[in-house]
Formats: sequence, structure tokens, C-alpha cells
Amino acid sequence: MRPVSASGGHCDALDQALGAFRARAPHTVDRWGELLAAVLTGGGRLLAAGNGGSAAQAQHLTAELVGRYRDDRPPFSAIALHADTSSTTAIANDYGVDEVFARQVRAHGRSGDILMLLSTSGASANLLAAAEAARGSGLHVWALTGPAPNPLAAAADEVLAVDAPSTATVQELHLVAVHMVCEAFDAALERGWGAKGRRRTDGAVRATEAPAAARGAGSGPHALRAGLIRRAPDDVPRGGRRHE
Repeated sequence: MRPVSASGGHCDALDQALGAFRARAPHTVDRWGELLAAVLTGGGRLLAAGNGGSAAQAQHLTAELVGRYRDDRPPFSAIALHADTSSTTAIANDYGVDEVFARQVRAHGRSGDILMLLSTSGASANLLAAAEAARGSGLHVWALTGPAPNPLAAAADEVLAVDAPSTATVQELHLVAVHMVCEAFDAALERGWGAKGRRRTDGAVRATEAPAAARGAGSGPHALRAGLIRRAPDDVPRGGRRHE
């Protein structure tokens, strides 16, 4: 029998985790894309944060929104909190590492905005502090984590937890999730807007109007208050929230 190579074992682990991911991720990311479109076209903002490799994933997401994912469209407000090195180092120096994201959330976040937190362990203290700060400021918290239950999954409003034992595999599927959210976001825009970001009506184009799917229950940040965003029971461990 031919021995299994290290790279082959890695691919096998990814393939196994991908099966479970495909069964649950599309429902969550499709909803996130729709709601993100409602918030950002309504003048809201996405904040994102992570540590190490997860920081790179978070910054990838914000870059796709400020730039573009596939087709040309208007830019939208999205900030990777860890990317401001002067702020993060100053806050860490003056207030401690656990506050590096929480203080920025309180500075930049507004009620109705969305905070996306990425963590393979779901136990990073600075992300938990950011989730608590966001909830106190009226933001909605989404999390991409490793296997649940974990503290960040419990602290978030909605979570997509990747069931894989390897940190590398979790990060790889987080990147898939990031791309799926971007694709769902663009699809939500396209349902209410033309390919160039122009709303499909005979009237004037308004850059702040929400997509058609969101108009019935309010647009932008107000869509969050109208109940468009809700906790997803199938993706969250039982036992309630922490850090409220």
C-alpha cells in the first residue's frame, strides 16, 4: 500500500470538512449577503477583524467590498480594524491587547452596522471584547469560527462554525465563506440594481437606496431593527449568549 503523503492528508481533511460545510453554509451566507446589501446600500458600514491568518481573511473581505468582487459596481464602506497599525499599536500600548478592536468598534461603529469577526479557535479575548462592544453600540455581530461550541459563537448574533480539527482547514473554508458572502452580496445588489450599480427603475439613481428585497421591511441600518436579521438556531450552540 502506498503511504499517504502529508499533502494528501491535508486535502483529505479539507474534502471531509467541505462536505459538512456545503450542507449548512449556503443558507447562512445567502442571508448574510442579502442583509449586508441592505445595510451598506442604506449608508451603513461593515467592520471586520481577526488575528493572524484570520486578519488576512477579514481584510480580504473588506477589500472586495471597497473594491469589487467580480463585476464593476459602486464601492461600499468596509473597514478592517487590524489594518490601522497606528491605532492598534497605540491602543494595545495604552489599554492592553484585549482592547485593540473593541475601542475601534466604539469609535467607528454605529447602530445598525455589522461587525464580522473571524477566529479559528473562537476564543480570542480581543474578538470577544469587540463583540461585547459592538452589541453595546447597537451593531449586529457575525462570526466565522472553528468548531462550535466556542465563546465567540455564543457571543455573536449569528455564526458560521466550520467543523474541522485543523486550524489550516478552518481558515481555508473561511476563505470560501468570504467569497460566498461577496457573491451573495453582489447577487442581492443585482436583483435590485443594474450591472453598473444603477437601480432598475425609470427614476433617478439613488446610491443610498436599499435593494428591492429589503425595501418591504425598511432599508439600510433600519433593516436590522425591522427584524430582517435574526439569530440562526442551527448554526449556534445551545445555552444562550455570553458577554451580553
